[in-house]
Amino acid sequence: MKHTYHIQGMTCNGCRNHVEQTLSKVEGVTNAVVNLEKAEANIEMESHIAIDKFQEALKADGGRYSIHKNGEHHHINDKKKVEKPKEKGTGTFYCPMHCEGDKTYDKPGDCPVCGMDLVEEVNLSATTSEQWTCPMHPEVIKDESGSCPICGMDLVPMEPDLSAEEKSYKKLLKKFWIAVAFTLPIFIIAMSEMIPKNPLYDVLELKYWNWIQFALSIPVVFYATWMFFERAYRSIITWNLNMFTLIGIGAGVAWLFSVFGMLVPDFFPDQFKTEAGTVHVYFEAATVILTLVLLGQMLEARAHSKTNSAVKELLKLAPNKAIKVVNGEEQEVAIDKIELNDILRVKPGDKIPVDGVITEGETSIDESMITGEPIPVNKSVDDKVSSGTINGNQSFLMKAEKVGSDTLLSQIIQMVNDASRSRAPIQKLADTVSGYFVPVVVIIAAVTFGVWAIWGPEPAYVYALVNAIAVLIIACPCALGLATPMSVMVGVGKGAQNGVLIKNAEALEKMDKVDTLIVDKTGTITEGKPTVEKVGSFDESFRESEVLQYIVSLNSQSEHPLAEATVKYGKEQSAEFLKADSFSAVTGKGVEGKVNGKEVALGNAKMMEQANATLTEVMENEAQSYQKQGKTVSYLAIDGKVSGYVVIGDKIKETSAKAIKDLQDKGIAVIMLTGDNHDTAKAVADELNLADFQASMLPEDKLKEVEKLQEQGKVVAMAGDGINDAPALAKSDVGIAMGTGTDVAIESAAITLVKGDLHGIVKARNLSHVVMRNIKQNLFFALIYNTLGIPIAAGLLYPFFGILLSPMIAALAMSFSSVSVIANALRLRTKSI
Repeated sequence: MKHTYHIQGMTCNGCRNHVEQTLSKVEGVTNAVVNLEKAEANIEMESHIAIDKFQEALKADGGRYSIHKNGEHHHINDKKKVEKPKEKGTGTFYCPMHCEGDKTYDKPGDCPVCGMDLVEEVNLSATTSEQWTCPMHPEVIKDESGSCPICGMDLVPMEPDLSAEEKSYKKLLKKFWIAVAFTLPIFIIAMSEMIPKNPLYDVLELKYWNWIQFALSIPVVFYATWMFFERAYRSIITWNLNMFTLIGIGAGVAWLFSVFGMLVPDFFPDQFKTEAGTVHVYFEAATVILTLVLLGQMLEARAHSKTNSAVKELLKLAPNKAIKVVNGEEQEVAIDKIELNDILRVKPGDKIPVDGVITEGETSIDESMITGEPIPVNKSVDDKVSSGTINGNQSFLMKAEKVGSDTLLSQIIQMVNDASRSRAPIQKLADTVSGYFVPVVVIIAAVTFGVWAIWGPEPAYVYALVNAIAVLIIACPCALGLATPMSVMVGVGKGAQNGVLIKNAEALEKMDKVDTLIVDKTGTITEGKPTVEKVGSFDESFRESEVLQYIVSLNSQSEHPLAEATVKYGKEQSAEFLKADSFSAVTGKGVEGKVNGKEVALGNAKMMEQANATLTEVMENEAQSYQKQGKTVSYLAIDGKVSGYVVIGDKIKETSAKAIKDLQDKGIAVIMLTGDNHDTAKAVADELNLADFQASMLPEDKLKEVEKLQEQGKVVAMAGDGINDAPALAKSDVGIAMGTGTDVAIESAAITLVKGDLHGIVKARNLSHVVMRNIKQNLFFALIYNTLGIPIAAGLLYPFFGILLSPMIAALAMSFSSVSVIANALRLRTKSI
């Protein structure tokens, strides 16, 4: 019998191999083949085996994977935890190498796959209020300063609990100094053998010094670095072979060999012995190796905290307090006490607490922390303001429109955090190599031992042992595994600080390959702030003021930017709003409904066609005279007759021309697709030196154009800001949404530009390029390091130059390989995009 099942929880080839082996061992299974891409297992069996048996086998193996009938999909691990401990950290941990994808853990420890220390998620709450306590009575905790109700002493700010990240670093630091304290004397004793007439031998014989080294090594092996052996043991029994497998075997063999050599020296041939008759011991090699690996882990823990510094810096932007205006009186409140529609006072130099709109006053606001643009922006009544931005030198009142996790800053922080945990496609290369890495290194170490034992100089077995250990110690698969996620984490944070929000690592990788960019016109190339320039009549029975009445009455029920512009103009002209009903928006054409009992349609030529209203040559010529100036003209039909029109202008953004030229200089073909008519589109294209554009495009036309370019082998990015653009954004290789646009467009896109201009696309392209280059550098360093390091450790240079690599030097190099990868990723923070 043959059945196909769905496998949940696999993220790499190591997972695939592990599941395949586990399922194959189930009694009655003749063959099991697992497909990682499809997350499927094809199992052949002698007779039917209940799915529960396979589930039990996977559960007994650690429970990281689960099996289900095809078509079922079960979440075996929820990303979000319902309850969090009330401290600085989140109580949620993940592997920095993302060995199991998005899987998280509820307590600190080691990754069950790679053995590395789990990293705590950053607390994404940007609204934690400061608390105060009494130094004499710590049980007293208040949300504001004051005096202790028990003893009357002034309350002091509470010290926040250390994050798990900081606790882990301090624990490693303590163990490191203990390891150094015991390893240093071992090293001195061992190295004293190189001194002629060693003075230590005048105090005690060599065999007693060996016992002293043994005693000093016990705290190092069984306390300071015992976790490495625990990880190595776990990796072997679960067959998730990793860096700690190699360290455990290498250092463990050196230490056990030394103990065995002291206890039963007569077991060993003479070539293993010194002139004093004792067996060569390697306590110094084992302890120095373990101490250096511990140093690497400690430095890595410190470096990890810097890779997500962008999220931490964004969190600092949110203030803890705000000034709320209630019945004309100002009162200071905690940020999390602010509710929708509250009126807040923002004083000069203060951070804006939540998203909202200015209701009184005007000011200039520094928005550089979320847009990357250093020039303050002038704001007045009805202008929107965002949390975390900094007020200039004037006070104003604002109404809260978005609070808590709904604010722009909170959404940015959440997006950055999610993206930094995503996996780039290029990581599959590292996963594939890592899957074969450790077994191959162990085989090379065994071959090294055999070659030196047979053909090496005397003492051949000593050389064989030392070189085999060096091979095991120098190999570092973790450097390979960290190459991609570290660069992604730092790069995504760098983008956020420059107003470029990346949804996932795949978008970051694809953006570097984009050769064709499709841009919408309204709100992307233009400001997206249309204004009415003229209202005209084609029918003598309707005055221009009446045409305006019908237009604003119908548009009052629409949320389209052009509709909002006409309604605003109507109010300015004191137009009377008539009763409107049966409203309907026709995508890509316009709107229709009933106004004062009359059938009314407003939109482009296609809308008039749908309303059975005929456009005369005179009408079209009148419209064209405006369209050739880059204006948008909407026709108004009343009861099937074209009765008037409205001319709407939308200024081209100052940055559009330069951004398009920069993109073209980078070899990217820029195409403008717009729902507007040909004459308007041509006027805008001519101003921007755009040779390629298409007009009168419906949403499905934009979608087809994306598909057509993809069929030609193009890598297509699509930039837009409206609901009309959502299908094309979703279909393109990289969808880019203007942050000023609709939620639907932003949701469909892989990249969001906070400021919403084309210069952000240049930034996104530059960012993707530097991140991908950094990832490739990391992969090169990791691969070349192991490619060169392992043969040198095996003794390849000895026949030619007499050079051998000490296991201690190998340990130093291995420890710093991962640190060097992280350090290279951190360089991205200084890059200019």
